[in-house]
Amino acid sequence: MATLLRAEQMEQNTGMPSEIEAPARTAWPLVLAFGFTLVFAGLLTSASVSVLGAVLAIAGCVGWFREVFPHEHEEVVPVVPEDITIATERHLVERLPVAPEQVRAWLPLETYPISAGVKGGLAGSVAMAALACLYGLLKTGSIWYPINLLAAIVYAPSEVPSASQFNSFHAGIFFLAVALHLVTSILVGLLYGATLPMFARHPILLGGLIAPVLWSGLLHSTMNILNPVLGSHIDWAWFMASQFAFGIVAGLVVVRQSRVRTRENMPFALRAGIEAPGIMPPRENGEKRP
Repeated sequence: MATLLRAEQMEQNTGMPSEIEAPARTAWPLVLAFGFTLVFAGLLTSASVSVLGAVLAIAGCVGWFREVFPHEHEEVVPVVPEDITIATERHLVERLPVAPEQVRAWLPLETYPISAGVKGGLAGSVAMAALACLYGLLKTGSIWYPINLLAAIVYAPSEVPSASQFNSFHAGIFFLAVALHLVTSILVGLLYGATLPMFARHPILLGGLIAPVLWSGLLHSTMNILNPVLGSHIDWAWFMASQFAFGIVAGLVVVRQSRVRTRENMPFALRAGIEAPGIMPPRENGEKRP
């Protein structure tokens, strides 16, 4: 009762109607839809099902048509205004900080320096190498097995050493494996330093779990095509475990480094340190900054 009185007051104060006419509720659309369903279901089951569906579809069409002809069936619906209050539990509105020289925010606003990626790659390489050597000791009794296996990547399928040769030390192969391991680890560490700032939440989840799963699956699918003989020597469970060790350690080292502001939005002259009058802010004594 109070709601209707309030609606009448709203109508008197704002000119809004207290009730409106809306199309009357009807079940004929459901009957029509069910009839069409039976028509097509009968094509797979029995003709009698299609006949029943056709009867229901015709009845639905006629019944729905009579809802609007010769007179539209309508019902009166009272208008009940509702007070909507928008509130938030936050005391402050979060805003992206934008540098004075920026027109809009370039994300990420901060990134890691190159040194952070190098440090992360080197730390991850140590963790991965330790786990790989542990696998060699447990699997074959020799730490040289994973080292020789890594160097065998550059071999042709017909030149892959035998299992017994993987367990012995070879100076040339050792230095080749170390070089491959360090270069690859540093490159992946630099990739972590560039991509982890884009993931504000749970960066280690990306670097330590998701990324190793992606490239392990890629290597597993391509190794059987590029070098199936070498792929048969790889224990993929231990391979993924070593990738997880690398990703977690490298990610932790990278995210602990201090960030620097990104400079993509700045003019090339400022990024290159070139004297650019009119672009670079003047010094206190009136001279241009270098």
